[in-house]
Amino acid sequence: MLDICHGKVNRNVSRLFAGSLLSQITDLEAYYQNKLKLALIGQSLFGQEVYTNLRKQGHKVVGVFTVPDKDGKADPLAVVAEKDGTPVFKFPRWRVKGKPIPEVVEAYKAVGAELNVMPFCSQFIPMNVIDFPKHGSIIYHPSILPRHRGASAINWTLIEGDKKAGFSIFWADDGLDTGPILLQQECPVEPNDTVDTLYNRFLFPEGIKAMVEAVQLIADGKAPKIPQSEEGASYEGIQKKSNAKVNMAQPAEVIHNWIRGHDKVPGAWVVIDGKPVTLYSSSMLSGSVPAGQPVEVEGASQPGLIAKSGLILFGSDGKALQVKNLQFEDRNMIPASKYFSSDEDASLDLTDDEKEMAEKIRAIWKGILSNVPVIDDTTDFFKSGAASMDVVRLVEEVKQKCGGVQLQNEDVYMATTFQSFIQMFVRRLRGEDQEEELLIDYVTKDVNNMTVKMPHQCFINGNFEDAEDGKTYNTVNPTDGSVICKVSYASVADVDRAVSAAKEAFDNGPWGKMNPRDRGQLLYRLADLMEEHQEELATIETLDSGAVYTLALKTHVGMSIQTFRYFAGWCDKIQGSTIPINQARPNRNLTFTKKEPLGVCAIVIPWNYPLMMLAWKSAACLAAGNTLVLKPAQVTPLTALKFAELTVKAGIPKGVINIVPGSGGLVGQRMSDHPDIRKLGFTGSTPIGKQIMKSCAVSNLKKVSLELGGKSPLIIFSDCDMDKAVRMGMSSVYFNKGENCIAAGRLFVEESIHDEYIRRVVEEIKKMKIGDPLDRSTDHGPQNHKAHLDKLVEYCELGVKEGATLVYGGRQVDRQGFFMEPTVFTDVEDHMFIAKEESFGPVMVVSKFKDGDVDGVLSRANNTEFGLASGVFTRDINKAMYVSERLEAGTVFVNTYNKTDVAAPFGGFKQSGFGKDLGEEALHEYLRTKAVTVEY
Repeated sequence: MLDICHGKVNRNVSRLFAGSLLSQITDLEAYYQNKLKLALIGQSLFGQEVYTNLRKQGHKVVGVFTVPDKDGKADPLAVVAEKDGTPVFKFPRWRVKGKPIPEVVEAYKAVGAELNVMPFCSQFIPMNVIDFPKHGSIIYHPSILPRHRGASAINWTLIEGDKKAGFSIFWADDGLDTGPILLQQECPVEPNDTVDTLYNRFLFPEGIKAMVEAVQLIADGKAPKIPQSEEGASYEGIQKKSNAKVNMAQPAEVIHNWIRGHDKVPGAWVVIDGKPVTLYSSSMLSGSVPAGQPVEVEGASQPGLIAKSGLILFGSDGKALQVKNLQFEDRNMIPASKYFSSDEDASLDLTDDEKEMAEKIRAIWKGILSNVPVIDDTTDFFKSGAASMDVVRLVEEVKQKCGGVQLQNEDVYMATTFQSFIQMFVRRLRGEDQEEELLIDYVTKDVNNMTVKMPHQCFINGNFEDAEDGKTYNTVNPTDGSVICKVSYASVADVDRAVSAAKEAFDNGPWGKMNPRDRGQLLYRLADLMEEHQEELATIETLDSGAVYTLALKTHVGMSIQTFRYFAGWCDKIQGSTIPINQARPNRNLTFTKKEPLGVCAIVIPWNYPLMMLAWKSAACLAAGNTLVLKPAQVTPLTALKFAELTVKAGIPKGVINIVPGSGGLVGQRMSDHPDIRKLGFTGSTPIGKQIMKSCAVSNLKKVSLELGGKSPLIIFSDCDMDKAVRMGMSSVYFNKGENCIAAGRLFVEESIHDEYIRRVVEEIKKMKIGDPLDRSTDHGPQNHKAHLDKLVEYCELGVKEGATLVYGGRQVDRQGFFMEPTVFTDVEDHMFIAKEESFGPVMVVSKFKDGDVDGVLSRANNTEFGLASGVFTRDINKAMYVSERLEAGTVFVNTYNKTDVAAPFGGFKQSGFGKDLGEEALHEYLRTKAVTVEY
């Protein structure tokens, strides 16, 4: 007799997106010629996907044999087959008292199948059906046979603590999963895998591909029949509730395996406070045991604890695990953390809008439970006949019709009556149903007509916390020199903890396993939250960096939002390529490349655009699938820490993003040296960039990208649009107070227009309003910090000593704060310090060049070790193209300046560094390419 009862593992699979899952290698001619007539005997979404993909490959399905409708609803396999016009048979059974039913067998034989394909068949199929087709029958089984024969193979894979899971496709015989093997595949079992995660991650998608591949191998006459060995063979029956009780006198990992192997059917249980309680969603506890309220667990070596994270249980080895959800004898399921809460089921008073939502949900319940005359408060979803497929339908319909409220399948299991479901939904709608509250010790300030709330601690593994040694430092408002707040001063130990959290999140957390499209959705959600908080972010940016508020709102914050949205769209578009290689014939080889994330990445950002520089680097890093540890500039940490808060609200998993404020010499150096960091992205000065590159090479040859200093030339020809050249030339220097990496460090103005150009620039400078950056009419705010202001004053004094003409400015503004006058130097000769070195401030350095001397001015413009950006103003398109081709810089602006865009790559040449931010090229900075060659 043949028992292929795999229906028990068909849970929650419908949340997987449908699509083409075929990836096989065949000879092209055979691919089009060798097709079979198939009978599909099975059920569920797995059967539906196998059916759909076999038809896509040109095989003809001559009949589908599936289970009868349940409560008026057809099985998914039947639904899709009936839409296609494929003959569908819904026999309740194939045998009576062990003997085949003649009319059933005859109906089957009449379709004329050449092969039976049996994906998740839960019925007893007679051998005269199994053996009837020309090629016999093949079956999918979710274990690596001969281990775990029988119906609960996935469950036993977990219960037994197997390190590998997998599936087999085998030829049916008259034994119980004992037929010859056609093909097998395996995958590692992760420490906290469940039946669902194993099934959804590997057994479902790869199983579908393998079923289709197996059929093609049979069609091509290449399918093997490898006899199963009895060595290592095992058979475990279906577990019953009565024998699923947890033996607590075992190590914690064994207890964890027992619980997750029984989740959700039939459910492992223990006796808590004298009552049986079923345990769901177990995971091994990492880190220290949290504080909690003791609870008596029968047979345990010590009491359990009810903590914020759930029920903590202890094994005989003293190690701990935690359980997320508990279910009682009345089938009511609650979060384990709410075990002692007396008001969990307290009724909520609904608003009119919420009552309207409740009636929409009542209609959804009625559509699913069509056999129930009236949906009232006591109607139980499962007692009314709902199955796992209906759970998915309920969740998706609620999302679609009720304002996009995000529910999970387990929410239905935890609120099985209509009233409890509505109460749960309303709490979720109101934002009252958060699993874990993020504790933040805010610094608040009433400023800019709002109250800004600023985190000021290290952000490590999803939590804000003090530096390990308790050290802090002051971050200062450059507008008036006042202290904004004290910020945690991270130590080497804090960096190590952050890297450890990032590595754990990448290796074992949900981020590394997440579907790229889901990862993109989280980044989109993060961008939306940044937009919701854009005024607060811009205000914090202004307080901490001195940026003019209107510029902070539009550029510092606005472009950050655009950057995250842009890279969110890239998440599911990262792909490799197939490559024809010389050995492709006659051996038949295929070579393809895969783009993979690097792992833990470190990012060190500067103080001139604190949030935007964070976005430029971290958005690409995260889109590629990496985790990160980020060091903001010591003098401007606050928007990075506010950003960290928003990542939690967006649902970014713990450990994916870590922020460690502190000094470059300590924190940045440790990042450069750390052996578990695989990439470091840095924006800052050239000398520091060189030191970082050296440390990264010596430590572990980690990948590096550097955006360093600049002395960007701007060439203005006499045939320019003068109005535009003056306006954009000023912007090229004074934009963001001159604290701009691509600022025009030196202007070359053609002799015939030089004097007029300078006169008009000075006229415009005199119109600029210098003052409070929060004042909407301010044009020019304070420099970022006192030390930088002092360097700018020294820079100007040196320019005067060298003989350059100080036309305007050159001094600190006589007012409170770190304000520098917009400055203009002329008669600057090539040998002067100010002609060679970057000011990184509002200092326009102007040199003349002779009329018509295009090649001469190009030679002077390129006579620098920097090559970040450049510009040219001319109405002559031929001259513009000639100059742009010869300027040695990563960016060339023609008749414009500062026009960067998230889609355009940004990065320098020479000692301005290498690697790109923004655009598709930025993704490749955070990816590695793997070449795979297959011989078939």
